[in-house]
Amino acid sequence: MDFFSKFHHKPTQQYAPPPGAPPPSQQYAPPPGPPPPSSSNALPQWSAASEPSHQWGLLAEASEDEFEQAENFCARYALDTPRLLSSEMIDQISIKGVSCWTLDPPSLQRFSGSIQPRFGPTVRVITTATCQDTSIMSNLPIIGGLYSVPHDQVGVYYEIKINYMNGLIAIGSACRPYPEWRLPGWNRLSAGLHLDDMRRFFEDPTGGRDYTSAIQSISPGDVVGFGYEFRTGSIFFTYNGERLPIAFSGVYFPHQNQDVFAAIGVEGRNDFEVNFGTVPFIWQGANEGGWRIDAHFGQLESTETPTDALPSYRETVRR
Repeated sequence: MDFFSKFHHKPTQQYAPPPGAPPPSQQYAPPPGPPPPSSSNALPQWSAASEPSHQWGLLAEASEDEFEQAENFCARYALDTPRLLSSEMIDQISIKGVSCWTLDPPSLQRFSGSIQPRFGPTVRVITTATCQDTSIMSNLPIIGGLYSVPHDQVGVYYEIKINYMNGLIAIGSACRPYPEWRLPGWNRLSAGLHLDDMRRFFEDPTGGRDYTSAIQSISPGDVVGFGYEFRTGSIFFTYNGERLPIAFSGVYFPHQNQDVFAAIGVEGRNDFEVNFGTVPFIWQGANEGGWRIDAHFGQLESTETPTDALPSYRETVRR
């Protein structure tokens, strides 16, 4: 069986790249060097999850055409370098805080639905039965590569509340540009928990990895959260206020290498609300301080950090 035989063949829309030569190829990896020696103050070692990646999806898969188009997209378009927010936006964040974060409407017609930027204090997303695989990304990064992390900030966090899920919803993160027709976790520097089969993905275009038995199914009213820890580069998820095991370690590490955005995947008929912190989180740990996504935007990052030599997830997963 060749690699592509595991994909279901479905009618797909073509996504031709814009004309012109592709930009020069660039590599994104932390500076070379071994991790620091073990000591009482040393950070823990990073390793890939022990569970193997499944060869195909449990409930749904993308087509071979869409896989190839996404690979071509990532080869043609280099990852955006970290950017400074405008002074006007920094001023708005200092005044309005997390209320500045919302979701950007997808540009492709395969998205069928609506995004209500302020459904009360949250952002509401409603999709129809004809909505095809789409990633919706936040308008602002939740991790800013050019901004320093305050000493009292643990990480960043956001939640989604499921009103109903008759299709598929995935919660995660991604860096721009990301192929919009792919779900979070399928392509470069993207992570996601897919709530149809409860599998976790990081740069994994196949069937993902098993995660935890704590989530068996999704019901109306359930709340799922995405969290990222700066110190360890760890991604974890929460379910109805319970913190779940670490899904990936050494991801987006060090954080200075890229801007990272919230990414939510949809397919089919769904209704959910996104909370970036405008109302208290269901996971109480994020309400105790140290997790606000607006907290580290303002002070620029220094050019030298003690974490530059630590290995990234992309390095450890290949060991």
